[in-house]
Amino acid sequence: MKFSSRVTSITPSSTLAITAKAKQLKAEGHDVIGLGAGEPDFNTPQYIIEASYKSMLEGHTKYTPAAGLPDLKKAVADKFKADQGIDYTNEEIIVTSGAKHSLSLLFQTILQEGEEVIIPTPYWVSYPEQVKIAGGNPVFVEGKEEHDFKVTLAQLEEAVTDKTKALIVNSPSNPTGVMYEESELKEIGDFCLKHNIVIVSDEIYEKLIYGGKKHVSIAQLSPELKEQTLIVNGVSKSHSMTGWRIGYTAGNKEIIKKMSNVASHTTSNPAVMSQYGAIAAYTEEDGSVEHMRTAFEDRLNKVYPQLNEIPGFSCVKPQGAFYLFPNVKEAVEKSSYDTTDDWVKALLEEEKVAVVPGSGFGAPDNIRLSYATSLDQIEGALERIKRFVEKHS
Repeated sequence: MKFSSRVTSITPSSTLAITAKAKQLKAEGHDVIGLGAGEPDFNTPQYIIEASYKSMLEGHTKYTPAAGLPDLKKAVADKFKADQGIDYTNEEIIVTSGAKHSLSLLFQTILQEGEEVIIPTPYWVSYPEQVKIAGGNPVFVEGKEEHDFKVTLAQLEEAVTDKTKALIVNSPSNPTGVMYEESELKEIGDFCLKHNIVIVSDEIYEKLIYGGKKHVSIAQLSPELKEQTLIVNGVSKSHSMTGWRIGYTAGNKEIIKKMSNVASHTTSNPAVMSQYGAIAAYTEEDGSVEHMRTAFEDRLNKVYPQLNEIPGFSCVKPQGAFYLFPNVKEAVEKSSYDTTDDWVKALLEEEKVAVVPGSGFGAPDNIRLSYATSLDQIEGALERIKRFVEKHS
């Protein structure tokens, strides 16, 4: 059978692949420490579970509008007003089956065949594949490690062409955990306004920020930037609701309307009981979000120094999310392995530690480790990694 060229051009998710291999080894009885998954290790807060259950008992088990429940849209709008001071109407918000679904709908909506999307590297693994599925072309701009993985205005000016349609901003970032400062976002915003480039602002980790820093959305910097920006967010990371599949996009109401049309012919509405859980997440907050955030920050501050003690490792300290993204080039070069991917495979086979190779994020000299697991597990994994590095030096 001949398959669609858009499908055959897609590369598998490296994060899902390493997680699947780790689960297989666990099922075979091996003591595997998995640092690959991008989800909190906490259960969804009880008040959210109870609200979802209550909604089902009350008969809320049928279709909703494809773009989501009006009450959930209002809760999302209230959250934007409270957190960033941005005003959105229900018509400027679509609720989707996860933030990943939001991004997919967005690219399908705005991209013509062959148009370009500027994607700073390191990037989340699904960005380029989603652009390609929508018929667009990803254009990569390297965020250099010496600049804390952030792209510069000069780099963006060099990358822009008459085919450039959009730019992705992910702050805090997956996989690096770095954040753009307000002044840096202003520069990027002015660049996009100058070239009439749509800003896709992925803010899924906005609640997981450390060191007393505060999240700033590029859309809050001016009315013009609000109109130019589509904010993608959700409850997966902030409220430990990855399996509930609730994300959303806020922005230009004409784009939102077209995204809703696509959703109505593909997925219809997100699961109704998940929507009621998300309403509770935003309207009945009980302190769970801050509890998880402080736990992640505590883990980061304890394991970051230990990571940098591993020979051949160097790591920019994250400011958000729950990932460490060390450069391991020196450690790999001193080993018998040709690539970081080979090194990662051997680490899993020999020491039963699952990390994600940076090649899937556009940074082949790095690896991603998630600290969204217990401190004992993380410290145990670092001991195994150090043993592996010393053995193969």
